[in-house]
Amino acid sequence: MDERNFIIPKYGPFAGMRVVGSGSLIAMPFALTMLADFGAEVIQIERPGIGDPLRGLAPFAEINGKRVSTAWAQNGRNRLSMALELNLKHEEVKEIFFDLIKESDIFMENMVWLEKLGIYDEELLKVNPKLVIVHVSGMGHKEFGGIPGVCNRASYDMIGQAFSGWLNLQGEPDNNPSVSKPYTNDYVSAFTTLFGTLAAYNYALKTGKGQVVDVAQFEAMAQYMCGMYTAYTMAGIVPQRTGNYNNAFQPYDMFKSSDGFLVALGAFGPGVYKRCIPAMGLDVEYYNYKDCSDGPAAVESPKGRELAQKVVDWCASHTAEEIETIMEGARVPCATVNTAKSAVENKHFISRNDWINYEDQTTGSEVKAFGIAPKMSETPGKVWRGAPTLGQDTEAILKTILGYDDAKIAELRDKKLIG
Repeated sequence: MDERNFIIPKYGPFAGMRVVGSGSLIAMPFALTMLADFGAEVIQIERPGIGDPLRGLAPFAEINGKRVSTAWAQNGRNRLSMALELNLKHEEVKEIFFDLIKESDIFMENMVWLEKLGIYDEELLKVNPKLVIVHVSGMGHKEFGGIPGVCNRASYDMIGQAFSGWLNLQGEPDNNPSVSKPYTNDYVSAFTTLFGTLAAYNYALKTGKGQVVDVAQFEAMAQYMCGMYTAYTMAGIVPQRTGNYNNAFQPYDMFKSSDGFLVALGAFGPGVYKRCIPAMGLDVEYYNYKDCSDGPAAVESPKGRELAQKVVDWCASHTAEEIETIMEGARVPCATVNTAKSAVENKHFISRNDWINYEDQTTGSEVKAFGIAPKMSETPGKVWRGAPTLGQDTEAILKTILGYDDAKIAELRDKKLIG
């Protein structure tokens, strides 16, 4: 039975798990958010007076005379914020950090400069042999292989997209590649981090032995490249960007509706194709799959191009809602391209309870934000609190988890080691 003292309410499948995270922006901290959404007690260590730079990411909401980053209001929820100058050259900080590690299951970071701060995996595992240590970086840690100079490179979302080769496939062929947004590589890396963390945690629960997990942004993105690498290694093909145009099969594109919306519509494979073409009122015997959609030669043939125009014309003669309804009836994948506004107002999002309300701690106002995914029948996640102010939970963590008294906390504050 876990005798540790927890601050957050008990809920979700990760209730009783404590995670300490140190780092900033999106990849690693969003993995923290996912764990927190499902019940883990997540302590994010932030620099006093500075905090996670995500707090300063535009756009902002101005409410009650206070300003908050809308990204922070969405992603910072459910975390505890501890303002601590995390440099172990300060003995008091080393004591706090090691005491916290003893009381935790996972330490996750994306700071890169750990050695300068005096943080070493071997020492942490001595302090807590069951600890799962998760490093998130652009190019990976040299202990797991790689060229040391490359491992030391700084990185952002765009860098991971570029180095993996993902970026080369985005956008129109006659222009420079377009960075996939918003922060695609960061969020992909977050889910790779989440998977690695839970795999190592499961092992620790079974064996009592912790380990180190190394997540590189470029490798996380590389996992999403489908057959792009093997196209080269097996067939000598170096795939290039084709934009929205697809000549492998059709219809598969975004089409303009009569009321001016873009609608994504796709029919992959003969089964869906044979449902799609009649749903448009077209002769599927004449515009048969083999002649019109079975590979580049069929798509580019005169009859294939004739069909392509017919699809454009059909969509242009129907509203977006009509297109969706007809394709829904035919079981053909189709969706209007939503904006943030139309998504928030969309009846399906709403009926799925995808929009939830909670109080933003910075402005004291109610936030409507995207809620919990995935859905779970027995141990659902929840949002127990909005994104914290910088250092909002420092004192509670020191008192409740570590047992520090007011005098010791005041001394740490006077030395500007906590905020």
